[in-house]
Amino acid sequence: MIFVRLGRVLAWALLLIGAMRVGVGLFVATAFSDPAAYAAATRRYIGSGTTGDAIDQGLVVFAAGIVVGLLTHIAAKKEAS
Repeated sequence: MIFVRLGRVLAWALLLIGAMRVGVGLFVATAFSDPAAYAAATRRYIGSGTTGDAIDQGLVVFAAGIVVGLLTHIAAKKEAS
């Protein structure tokens, strides 16, 4: 039971972190047109890498959250029966 609850919390956390990473990547990519401001915003909000890397990583984390959520859903169903 504890692992199902921890899995659900982990799934929600992964979904939120992934969505935030994608959102920040899209924000930096669209909001800054000046190359110097774009580079500064990328360093400040994303860290190392580019906005495309941040969006890709966010999508991977989001997908991992979906997978963990599905696995906890299956475990909860199996536990109830």
